[in-house]
This record gives sequence, structure tokens and C-alpha cells, in this order.
Amino acid sequence: MRSGSAPDAAPWIALVALGTAAAVLALIGLGDLPLRDFDEATVARVALELRHGLGEAPLLPTLWDKPYLNKAPGLHSLIALVIGATTQHNQLPSEWTIRLAPALLSCLVVPLGGWLQWTLRPGDRSSALATSVILLTLLPVARHGRLAMLDGTQLSAMALLWLALLKLNGSRTSALWGAVAGLMASAMLLLKAPLLVPAAVAAVVALAWSQEWKSWTNKSTALIGMLLGLAPGIGWHLWHAHIRGSEALWLWGGDGAGRVLLDAGEGSDLGWLVPVIEVLEGGWPWLPLLPFALIWAWRWRQSRWGRWSLAFLLTLAGAILPLRTQLPWYSHPLWLPIALLCAPLLAWLVERPSSSSNSPGNPQPPWRWLLMRLPLFWCGLGLLLLLLWLSSFSSIGSSLGPYRDLAVVLGLGWCGGGWWLRSGAPQRRRLGVISLSCGNVAALALLFHSPLWLWELNETWPVQPVAALARANPGGEIRLKGYDERPSLNWYAEQRIQRFKGGPGRRLSDKPQKDCITEGQAGRWSLANCR
Repeated sequence: MRSGSAPDAAPWIALVALGTAAAVLALIGLGDLPLRDFDEATVARVALELRHGLGEAPLLPTLWDKPYLNKAPGLHSLIALVIGATTQHNQLPSEWTIRLAPALLSCLVVPLGGWLQWTLRPGDRSSALATSVILLTLLPVARHGRLAMLDGTQLSAMALLWLALLKLNGSRTSALWGAVAGLMASAMLLLKAPLLVPAAVAAVVALAWSQEWKSWTNKSTALIGMLLGLAPGIGWHLWHAHIRGSEALWLWGGDGAGRVLLDAGEGSDLGWLVPVIEVLEGGWPWLPLLPFALIWAWRWRQSRWGRWSLAFLLTLAGAILPLRTQLPWYSHPLWLPIALLCAPLLAWLVERPSSSSNSPGNPQPPWRWLLMRLPLFWCGLGLLLLLLWLSSFSSIGSSLGPYRDLAVVLGLGWCGGGWWLRSGAPQRRRLGVISLSCGNVAALALLFHSPLWLWELNETWPVQPVAALARANPGGEIRLKGYDERPSLNWYAEQRIQRFKGGPGRRLSDKPQKDCITEGQAGRWSLANCR
């Protein structure tokens, strides 16, 4: 919103357009690469067994015909529906089929984030659009969202939960928004149930900060709507407990609180530094705005935007940073509040109100002299990327060859964006933001069209040739020698292949196998029946 002007009209068309762009981006190369360990392959198998109704009761997930107790089956059930609509009964579903539902659901956070900002800052069209742009262009949001994992869908559900609670303030549609809030709480209970706790606490902190809940109209109607919306989520957990008894508590205690609060899992040696590093690596080019945004939000803490955005980030960070088990995607819930915080500063860089007063009712951004030089920093980063692009053609920089296209589009986008943002003309500054955003979007499109976006596949041996070897030689249980069990190998082999722990039998190995009858080979891998 420009200073001294009337509030802008709601940017619904622009928000839908940005959400559509996110969906198009999410579908690029979606099925080109195999499912990765561990989450994707596990989610796929659970969904497939739900599709075939292998559980002891409807809507109860299994994994290799045993009760699956790690996660509720919300997303798995949606993937099962896609499998049923696109895949014949005796076929292994494609990667595109498995990833389609989470990819599209994850894209909803882009328009929802802008709508959430519009609700926090009514009339501020620029900040609303900036929020959606930031969410559209962040690598972790785009990449994790297109994987067959729960985190992207969970982020969209959390955004709509917070939006519904904000809409209860003086709303005449209390029952509707109460029901939406309850339904999103149910969705979170059916995704990663324990995450509902910090998400709800963040909203409660924001509501209690200024006792905003006192202004709600029709509190009883809103409460009834929430309870009705909560019914599916609570109902499933009660159904789960009824059928599986005390085993159902594993979802909350074993896989929930126990795994993340008590036991440090694999890859957690760095502890709280894991989410910090993820934010530092994945927040570009908008990350430099965050320190300014935190101070500015604190100065605006009496405003709705200041209270809610700070409550969101600080509560979620307080829940995530102390976890004993740390994985990169555990930081995923932080991206929405980071976007809510940074977007008004990005809008300010474009609009730059003529008024420089710093009254209590109109606090100005902190360190404006430094903030105004941020475009030069972006421009410098762009020039550095262009230099790396040029060096990739030399013998010294030949290792950068696979990243050449990414470097040039990011370099041009960031360099041009930073240069135009220095302009005294608002129109050119808007071009600067467009350039920064388009550079990121183009880089993401190129990344998703290449094998580089799923870099974890390069960290170990490919499973598909080994799985084909196992499928081509049926005849009994197979063990994997020298490696831990891999869910992706199980998925493509269409059977469970556990780690070999000794004794006779059929086993897969990439080493010579003595005293064995070889049944088949694929490259350095062999399937042998050993005494």
C-alpha cells in the first residue's frame, strides 16, 4: 500500500496467478526421477497398500502387510485415490502418480500465504503479493513440496488454519471460519499430528498477546464449527486406537515425542544447527531481509502483523530448534512466517514512502541506510554468479558445467533486479523485484527439468537395476548383503528385501559371493543362492 493513498483492492487475481505458476513449476519433471529414500518410497508403499485395502480395517495404514504406526494416512489416502484413478491393479504406480497430490496441495501455500498477509495487513496489496512471490521462489518450499512427503501439504494446511483463526475476528461467518479452522486442524492431525501442537500454540500466543479473541462475534457458533471440523481428525485417531489399542500411541509417543525429543536420530549430530543451516542455505535471495524484518516486526508489535508474525516464527522456532532428531525438512514450517515477516520490507524497498517520520504509530524500518544498499548486494551476488558461469567454460571451472544454466539465469535475474531496485523510479524498482523473482523461477524450472533437483539420489547406488534383477528372478525371500534395508529398493522390487544377517538363502550383493549359485546379474550386482 502506498503511503497516503487509499487501500488497494484485494489482489485475488494476482494471487491465483502466482498459485497457478507454482503449480506449473511443481509439475515440471515431476516423474522423471525415481523415488528417494526414505520418506518417498515409504509413503508410496503405504498408499499402494491402502489402495488395495490390505489393512485390518478401512483407513488403517500398513507397510508390507504390518501395521504402519509412524504417520496418520491423510496424504497416503489421497495418493491412493490418484493411484486408483490412473494405474491398473497389477501395475506399479509411476513416480508422477505418487508425487502429484502432494505437489499440487503444497502449491496452495503460495496464494494462501498472500491471503494471510492481506488479512494481517488489510489494504497492503504490495505486501500480500510479495509474500506469495517469496513463497513461490524459495527453493526448499518448491523442492520439498513436490516430493511425496507430508511437509509441503502440512504447510498449506497450517496456512489455512491460521487464516481461518484470523478471520474469526469480528466475522459474521464465524461458523464457516470456525469449521475451516477445525478442518485444517483435522488435516494436520491426519498428516504430522504432533505439529498441530506448536501451530496451535503459535496462534494462541498471538490471540492472547492483545486478547484479540475477545472481539470475536458468535464465539459459541465458532466453537461449534471448530468441533465439527475437528471430528474427522479426532475420529480417525479414536478409530485407530479402537482397532490397534496401545500400538496407536506410537504415533504420538514413539514416532512423535520419543523420536524427536528423546532420541537423536541419524543425521542429527549438528543438533539445532541443522534447521539454522537449512534456512541459511535455502532462503535466497530474500534471506538478508530477515534481520531487518525481525526488528521492524518488534517495533510494530502492537499491530496485528507484528504480533502474529512474531508469534508464528518464535513459537515454531522454539519447537523445532531443541528437537533431538534433526532433518533438513523439519525446518519447513518456518518458511511461512519468514515470508510473512520479510514481505513488507520487500514491498517497502519498492514503494519507499516519502514520509520518514518514525513515530510510535508509524515506525520506520531499522537501519534504513543499510537496507537501501541491499539492492547493491543482490547485484553483486548476480555478478559473482555470472563470473562463475564464465569460469565454467574454462578448464579450471569445468566442474561447474552442470550448474552453468542455473548460474546464468540466477546471475542475470539477481544482477538486473538489484540494479533496478536502486532506481529512484518506482516503476523500475518494481521491475527489479520482477527480475529477482523471474531469475529464481527460471532457475527452479531448469533445476526441476534436470536430475540435479533430487541430489540425494547421487549419495548412494541406484536401486532400479537391482530391483529389476530381483523381479526377474522370483523364487523366495531375498536379503541385501552389505547394506541396510532401503525402502526405495523394496518399492521397485515389489517385495521387502531386508538386510542380510547371516545364514543360507538368496541374497543380493555387489561383491563376489562364494559357495553360491548365481541366479542373475546386473552390472556389479548379483543375485545368488548361498549355502
